[in-house]
Amino acid sequence: MAARLEEPLDNTTWVETPEQVRFRYNVAGPTRRYLAYLIDLVIRAVTFFVLAIVIELVTNVGASGLGTGVLLVIIFGMEWGYYVLFETLWNGRTPGKRALGLRVVKEGGYPLSFMDSVLRTLLRAADGLPPAFGMLPTYASGVLASAFDERFRRLGDRVASTMVVIEDPARVTSMIVIDPPPTRAELDLLPARPPLSADEFESVDLFLRRNTLSEARRHELAALVAPTFARRMGTTASDPLRFLEILYIRVREQTVRKRDDAAKPSGAVA
Repeated sequence: MAARLEEPLDNTTWVETPEQVRFRYNVAGPTRRYLAYLIDLVIRAVTFFVLAIVIELVTNVGASGLGTGVLLVIIFGMEWGYYVLFETLWNGRTPGKRALGLRVVKEGGYPLSFMDSVLRTLLRAADGLPPAFGMLPTYASGVLASAFDERFRRLGDRVASTMVVIEDPARVTSMIVIDPPPTRAELDLLPARPPLSADEFESVDLFLRRNTLSEARRHELAALVAPTFARRMGTTASDPLRFLEILYIRVREQTVRKRDDAAKPSGAVA
């Protein structure tokens, strides 16, 4: 019997957006994620010890309970706020993940939100079970959960519907270039404020940045998505790929306009 040709057994996973566009990600395995965790752990430990020395010099911990209370607050903040802060500000990355080329994303390929990061952090305590020596987390539960998941998701990832992927800069261009540039007449065919959600815009952005797709494949995928957006905006998409490019520029114009309006001094008249 001839062997059936299938995709190789690796850490590759396919993600399909609600617009039925499929992208492939390399999922981070336990070893790489653990190394990122160690880097973050060292950063937190060094930060804590530096702050502890400063607080001891300022408050004299040995003579006052104030310094001890401040240290406990710092420990709580470092344990529960470190990941939420960096993953929210750095779009799914902590210093450790950034050093290892990792990023946390939603299972649909979208950027994670603040609440997603909070859920992942809260479940980190469950992933750390059982403790060693009465207090040190072993992360045996997290490793066991990820070992039986095709996307290596720990408990926190499953609850928050997230996964950790390996970023491959070679697969994504640094910027989107529209050639030829859209004309004002083309842009004016679309609403000034296109009814496009943030998640949908992220999908279009990700699609246009992919530089590994053939031109035929790009047109094929665009033809699946563009008509839906076009109907929503009361127009047609005779050239689906061109439509998505113009839609992207139109939404980006709106974003830039909002940013400029927000930067204007109060009371300024355009």
